[in-house]
Amino acid sequence: MLEMSMTRLYELSVILYAMSVLLYFIDFLHHNRKANRIAFWLLSIVWIFQTFFFMFRIVETGRFPILTMSEGLYFYAWVLITLSLVINRVLRVDFIVFFTNVLAFFILAVHTFAPSHHQSAAAAEKLISELLMIHITMTILAYGAFSLSFVFSILYIIQYNLLKQKKWGKRLLRMTDLTKLDYMSYVLNLIGLPMLLLGLILGVIWAYIKIDHFHWYDAKVLGSFSVLAVYSIYFYKRVVQQVQGKAIAIWNIGSFLFLLVNFFLFGSLSKFHFWYS
Repeated sequence: MLEMSMTRLYELSVILYAMSVLLYFIDFLHHNRKANRIAFWLLSIVWIFQTFFFMFRIVETGRFPILTMSEGLYFYAWVLITLSLVINRVLRVDFIVFFTNVLAFFILAVHTFAPSHHQSAAAAEKLISELLMIHITMTILAYGAFSLSFVFSILYIIQYNLLKQKKWGKRLLRMTDLTKLDYMSYVLNLIGLPMLLLGLILGVIWAYIKIDHFHWYDAKVLGSFSVLAVYSIYFYKRVVQQVQGKAIAIWNIGSFLFLLVNFFLFGSLSKFHFWYS
């Protein structure tokens, strides 16, 4: 009973950490101090949980728990979380904070879901199954956000063409203005990208645990990370190069079409993504 309770708390830590990374990503792009503050407090809660687990493990084993691979991963994740909190409060270097948290999330997820020597076989198998479900859920939610963003970009192009051709009418009046369409498309991608990143991290962890012959050159793996790259380029164009309007809308539409190719074609070619086929 105690083991399962600790397992649930580990999973809660991963969920809170995922939310923190998402908010740090928003702050990184927009200098949103409110998002940064919420991310900091979520990270603080994660740190409290992790410190409690660490102290509990010390009491349980009667030693400093870093002798096994599982313990070493846990301590590594705890150190990264601690450094993230210090950097956030003292140095305020957002670029470092964001990527430190992505790395720490990966380490924490590996420790949480990988079978370890003190877990029963049934508990380990249950965790692996739950890891797969979380991976699929987060990825599909990211795809949902990208889909809505695609719709807003389509509406943007339609509205843009109607205005350019000066075709005033009820269709034009029923659509919202270009600025709002563009902004909503961007916000949905802002939600989708970090969710896809975290979902892929969990998926890779699951594959290494569960699949005997996992290959990075699998069609679905390459396609999924290519989708991540395409949407990352979208943000680079928008935030760094300041590409706006029709050009960025067309790129977003193309990104989503590539996502569909990955979902349907690459999924059917994959050696282990059979549930997408």
